[in-house]
Amino acid sequence: MRARPRGILFDLDDTLISAYSNQRAAWDAVVREMAAALHPLPPHDVVDALIAFATHFWSDADRHRHWRQHLIAARRAVVAGALSALRAAGHATPPPEVGDRLADRFSAYREEQMHLFAHAHDVLDAVRGAGIALALITNGASIDQRPKITRFDLARRFDHIQIEGEHGFGKPEERAYRHAVQSLGLAPHECWMVGDNLEWEVVAPQRLGIFSVWYDGTAAGVPVSAIARPDLVVTSLRGVLAALGLESAAA
Repeated sequence: MRARPRGILFDLDDTLISAYSNQRAAWDAVVREMAAALHPLPPHDVVDALIAFATHFWSDADRHRHWRQHLIAARRAVVAGALSALRAAGHATPPPEVGDRLADRFSAYREEQMHLFAHAHDVLDAVRGAGIALALITNGASIDQRPKITRFDLARRFDHIQIEGEHGFGKPEERAYRHAVQSLGLAPHECWMVGDNLEWEVVAPQRLGIFSVWYDGTAAGVPVSAIARPDLVVTSLRGVLAALGLESAAA
């Protein structure tokens, strides 16, 4: 383990807060809520089609970069695409307005289920209390991300907050990390990056000399097929404290 960093960059979604994980469970919940409106489509078939189309939709990097700034519209597009695929397969599908209602309910459900991960505040406070500067670096639109930061009382815990929609660039662009590091008055080699995305929080920052800490919240391990090799893997936020030698600071 290298020396204690002078600064740490934290991701937001699915690192500090539970936001977008377990996509199938979320779609399953809202599809079952709207089963009557979707009839005669079997709920399981609808969920399968949604997952398949969403996977395709978000897999393209350029499309991802654009649509993550417009989540409400993106989810409507995903539902429309999934229903179109079901229709092409011979299923009777509901009118477009039902699809829009389903997409909007999914967005609302995500908001309802969103929560701060255990010990997040304690970990951030302990790290900052040890004299380590903190930056929050998150992709997405300001209209989506700022309310989360306020809702979960995060703003006062960071020295720098960087939202893609407010700066015009985001992960995995190199300037996103460089800007965050420079805003802390530090160099890349003096910082850690903590987050759940292997490309955005491991591969990209490592190219700049930033120490990568992959947050593996499900303890699934790095996929065998992944090219990413994190410098450190933690399965809870307290793992960051352990790596810093600050276990007792948040006790």
